[in-house]
Amino acid sequence: MPIVDLVLPKLGESIMEATILKWHKNVGDTIQLDETLLDIATDKVDSEIPSTAAGKLVEILFEPNAVVPIGTVIARIESDDSSLITKIPPEALVQKPKVILKESAEEVKQVQKQEPIVEVPYTPNAISNTTSNQEGKFYSPLVMNIAQNEGVSMQELQHIIGTGSQGRVSKKDILNYIASKKTIGNHNQETVNQSIVINSEKENYQANAFEPITTSSKLAHPDQVVMTGSTEIIEMDRMRKVIAKHMVDSIHTSAHVTSFFEVDVTNMVVWREKVKQLFEKREGVKLTFTPMFIECIANVMEQFPIINSSLQGDQIILKKDINIGMATALPTGNLIVPVIKGANQLSIVGLSKAVNELANNARQNQLKPSDTQDGTFTVTNVGTFGSIMGTPIINQPQVAVLALGAIKKRPVVIETPSGDAILVRHMMYLSMSYDHRIVDGAVGSQFLAAVAKAFEAWDPNRQWFQYL
Repeated sequence: MPIVDLVLPKLGESIMEATILKWHKNVGDTIQLDETLLDIATDKVDSEIPSTAAGKLVEILFEPNAVVPIGTVIARIESDDSSLITKIPPEALVQKPKVILKESAEEVKQVQKQEPIVEVPYTPNAISNTTSNQEGKFYSPLVMNIAQNEGVSMQELQHIIGTGSQGRVSKKDILNYIASKKTIGNHNQETVNQSIVINSEKENYQANAFEPITTSSKLAHPDQVVMTGSTEIIEMDRMRKVIAKHMVDSIHTSAHVTSFFEVDVTNMVVWREKVKQLFEKREGVKLTFTPMFIECIANVMEQFPIINSSLQGDQIILKKDINIGMATALPTGNLIVPVIKGANQLSIVGLSKAVNELANNARQNQLKPSDTQDGTFTVTNVGTFGSIMGTPIINQPQVAVLALGAIKKRPVVIETPSGDAILVRHMMYLSMSYDHRIVDGAVGSQFLAAVAKAFEAWDPNRQWFQYL
């Protein structure tokens, strides 16, 4: 009977690996075509992976909690259908990397003693011919690309001490190595490796004004925390670890600055209160403030293309699509950011349905990988939890994130034809953090002022069904 290799499928342009959470079948079990075989997790969302063939599961190549590169064979199925064996293109099959723990310095020295070191020129062909022999190490395409562009040989690459999962060399590790190499010069490899550790703990080194700061400050470890009285230690779950890493990486990447605006949203409050019951009855979804805010923000973004961009090296990439992510709280207390694609093309009804569907799917853990990809700008409604304002952290590789504060009634001085008057109005604060490397304070403030103006200019007599 033919053996069919089950390959971890591609889950999105920016997703290079996934963590295996759970196998639904054991070796020896039968499985049907498209039946769920395992659950996996990426840094975006959890997903179910179906079987690509019917038959008997004969081999599971990775255990739960293993981090597996996209395109890797993860299981084998014995199938009666011989035609299935040709359905997987040969180029999709990647040799299974050996899962190893982080090497100790002593182990590295032993390897160096046992095997002569041969300098291999770092070319694409050299990579493909040697990566399978480097003690089972796996290097992500991003790390390989950086190494190739910076002239780092395979022999150098395999001696970089990795701080990633299972001792892998991460983007931070190779950039630290390159920075240290430029600083130290032609010192031997051991000196370079030692300097990487020293630099990562003691200084923020930046080789180029347009490159992100890749080193990280030393964090407190549990054995360094002085615990007094009654305490409890709680292990961070997988998503919280991912969030923590993304937040620190963002601070080390972008030059954050935050601007604030106060805005009168009385017209919005009045309109929503007037139409929300009929809106829900007619459209089948509740009308919240979020789609109203997103509609205004998306329209203003068309006037400020720099806000809808990303920075890559010294190149500014302007995005033509306006895809707005909305930070959504999960029942666990963690956050996820589903994305409304083409937000500027949707009516208030379309936005309401998109917001409700994505939020519900997020809370029920039913988001697809595509639901969290390709965002170009993020909105977070901190007012939902009572905060009047916040200083949000940019969702990389975007350049700005907007926080919406709580709506509060306050007495406000209003200019009228007959003079100033003190009236009770519905007020809120907007706060936007943006990447000061490419968004100047003037542009950031002008954009935020335009958003505030759009909120205040909301027509309280608007008929939403005209926009269907």
